Amino acid sequence: MIDWTAYGLIVTLGLVTYGTRIGGHLILSRFGRLNPRLEAALDAVPAAVMTAIVAPMALATGPMESIAAAIAVLAALRLSMHATLVLGIGSLIVMRLLLG
Repeated sequence: MIDWTAYGLIVTLGLVTYGTRIGGHLILSRFGRLNPRLEAALDAVPAAVMTAIVAPMALATGPMESIAAAIAVLAALRLSMHATLVLGIGSLIVMRLLLG
């Protein structure tokens, strides 16, 4: 049986996400050159969003998650965002496999 509510929700959320992304791009593209402070602030948004999503889970769920988050923080000092995510998630998977 098809749950049309779930499909409708997925499509609606996808359209809203696309709208906010393209809307931000259209607004910012009207400016020739961005202020360096604004550019630095916009560059910091992905890290801030990831921190807001990951930190509560890492601190509230258990010691393995906290250790994996600490590994990811240390990796973030030297590696790219993708490498940091792979290392953090990979370390959690390995700990869960080895320690249960």
